[in-house]
Amino acid sequence: MLKFGLAVMNDFPPGVVPADRVALMREQVRAARESGISSIWVLQHYLGGMPTLQPLPLLAALAADAGDMRLGTNMFILPLRHPVAVAEEFSTLDHLTGGRAVAGFGMGYRENEFASFGVPMEDRRGRYEEAVELVRRLWSGERATFDGEHFRIDGERISLPPVQPGGPPIWVGAGPHRTGAQRAARLGDAWIVPPHVAPERLRTVLGHYREERERLGRGPSELVVRRELVLDHDRERARSIGVAARGALTRKYAEYNAPQKGEAYRHLRSGQAAEEVADASYLFTDPEGAIAALKALEADGLTYVILRAQWYELGQEQVLRTLEIFKNEVLPAFA
Repeated sequence: MLKFGLAVMNDFPPGVVPADRVALMREQVRAARESGISSIWVLQHYLGGMPTLQPLPLLAALAADAGDMRLGTNMFILPLRHPVAVAEEFSTLDHLTGGRAVAGFGMGYRENEFASFGVPMEDRRGRYEEAVELVRRLWSGERATFDGEHFRIDGERISLPPVQPGGPPIWVGAGPHRTGAQRAARLGDAWIVPPHVAPERLRTVLGHYREERERLGRGPSELVVRRELVLDHDRERARSIGVAARGALTRKYAEYNAPQKGEAYRHLRSGQAAEEVADASYLFTDPEGAIAALKALEADGLTYVILRAQWYELGQEQVLRTLEIFKNEVLPAFA
């Protein structure tokens, strides 16, 4: 059965005071819980033009509203942090949520973040891979010795072993290409594919992921994709609302992104490209259109879809309307 998560907006337009939005975020989480959505996700960025609530304290604050939903990061920028701190902090979240944390780890891509942390961009892959390995060793609860290029510890044991044996599942963020798919298959317990990947491309990269998992003898995993969601009974109105709100976020993000050279960020370059991506990949539609698109993903073997229903200045009323339509008219098709 296809499962669903909700990515809650935790980066806001310039001038917004996030403290004023916390009650609205809690309301969204409760609405998602009542809709049968099984997880909540928040993102991470530093230093950008949008005030951003950091993910781990935010997820801890939302845990009571989430009930028995899982709480994950999409994505935590792993190369910018020391894995000892990461292991302890995610373990803390695991305790505060009763063993419901998911560690979504990404490599990051904004040059100003890496420059400000004093981490060379060219080191991010090596730091990422070493950090995943060391975090897993620490989460085992056993004494760990690690002598890598970037990180070293000598016979240390984590002070707070996670509630979940072996620690929270690690869901990898990686680009939608063969190298990213293989990295996710090797390092992660699942791969979260970005939302702009069109269905045909999605089938191709998931094939690379499955092949690598099989080659490594790692067995099947959740197959996860992100999708943007606006629902309305008028399909064109849903598209108009979604394209306007998502496009505003895209333009703001493009001010801070690394140079737009890779396929992963081609969707940021122009309004026309953004509309093409929306039509190919996003769910800005009516309930019937959403069911058809999600059924197609399910037929391709996807097991988990993380939905985002709010960007930039899109209001609370529209988010709650989308979640209500999803609960009443979309989710029953996947019961």
